[in-house]
Amino acid sequence: MVADDHPMWRDAVARDLAEAGYDVVATAGDGEEAVRRGTVAHPQVVVLDMQMPRLSGAEVTARLVAADPDVKVLVLSASGEQQDVLQAVKAGAIGYLVKSASREELLAAVERIAVGDPVFTPGLAGLVLGEFRKLAMVPSSPGAGAADDAPRLTERETEVLRLVAKGLSYKQIADRLVLSHRTVQNHVQNTLNKLQLHNRVELVRYAIAQGLDEDEE
Repeated sequence: MVADDHPMWRDAVARDLAEAGYDVVATAGDGEEAVRRGTVAHPQVVVLDMQMPRLSGAEVTARLVAADPDVKVLVLSASGEQQDVLQAVKAGAIGYLVKSASREELLAAVERIAVGDPVFTPGLAGLVLGEFRKLAMVPSSPGAGAADDAPRLTERETEVLRLVAKGLSYKQIADRLVLSHRTVQNHVQNTLNKLQLHNRVELVRYAIAQGLDEDEE
């Protein structure tokens, strides 16, 4: 689904995706329409503007992810401001591109988002990981998250989680560990299930809180 309040931009993105072989199941021109059509059409990927009337991109993202945790949201916005990026990611988006991106960059981003890989305009990935590190440093309530109660991950799951925390894509992880892309996805899904997390954003925050983004001695 493509949601943008500028008709020419919305139609151009939808056309580019259709020409690349994607099935555009819906388009929307404002936030409320995006939520309404998204919950009916059940798109696998949503390409979403951040600044829209009636509901913001962050609000739309949060509602769509709440209705369907498997939906992948890629924000495509004219803004590259830190606040907008972090709002989108905290709402559940797993990708953020600024509108200066080329057609090829957009199509590549949609392909990666569809399989769960995060995609950010260069420079924004570090910003997001930095924010997760700050959030991870906030003390938990007494007794919360005791080590004895932590789910047990296999050695391979921990290895994959460490690379996820460093911001590597599934393909990069697969290449690094000499595994198939599907195997990496399976390890990540198993880890999500064990930790009772819903998406890669939550997984990265958990991994950083455990110090898994730091280089091993």
